[in-house]
Amino acid sequence: MTWVKICGMTNLEDALVAVDAGADAVGFVFYETSPRYVTVERAREIVGKLPEKIEKVGVFAGESLMRAEEIRSSVGLDTLQVYTTSGPRILEVLENVGAWPPSRRKPGQTRIYLALPISTIIVEQIEEQGLTIEMQDPEGEFVTLLVDSGGGQQPGGTGVAFDWNQAAAAVADLNRRHRVVIAGGLKPQNVCEAIEILRPWGVDVASGVEERPGKKDAEKVRAFVRAVREMDRKGS
Repeated sequence: MTWVKICGMTNLEDALVAVDAGADAVGFVFYETSPRYVTVERAREIVGKLPEKIEKVGVFAGESLMRAEEIRSSVGLDTLQVYTTSGPRILEVLENVGAWPPSRRKPGQTRIYLALPISTIIVEQIEEQGLTIEMQDPEGEFVTLLVDSGGGQQPGGTGVAFDWNQAAAAVADLNRRHRVVIAGGLKPQNVCEAIEILRPWGVDVASGVEERPGKKDAEKVRAFVRAVREMDRKGS
């Protein structure tokens, strides 16, 4: 079954709508320039009123991982979603939190979803090989990869989809080695197409189910989850 995350929670009402709709996870953005930014105190209040079954994900960009782990512990989050725009720094990022090499990981250690702009993991080659992956990950499956359309000053939450057809070969390669989550420009009307083309482990949505930045539209949230589950039924 496709993992579904509704991101950018700023209030309890929206988080409970996501839970009721059948989402697997909700996300809290701790990136201060984001219109979906939530304070540690507010996130803690919301998380404290959510059922244990829903995964609580903290989204970080430009934050030290030590600080991110402190926030995770304070709020009661399950997972850190860390944005990096520099492919070669992937292993450095993971080493800093003890997630690499895999032998250093401990049972019960914080889950990490590494978020990367599609532009940093795809290069167009002159040869007929087409698209290839620039990833320093020979062993694979040490982390879930979230592929987004952002980058630079806006690492995520752009509301713009990347070219799924162009990225299909790259994502297929990633899928063989990782759990891949697709984000960027998803909404109830197009999420089925994205799943059909990319076959990801999960999907992540924020602006595509909003009434306005930071405020969810309950019917859009429900429609998004329904669309994903319908694709799941078709694929079973």
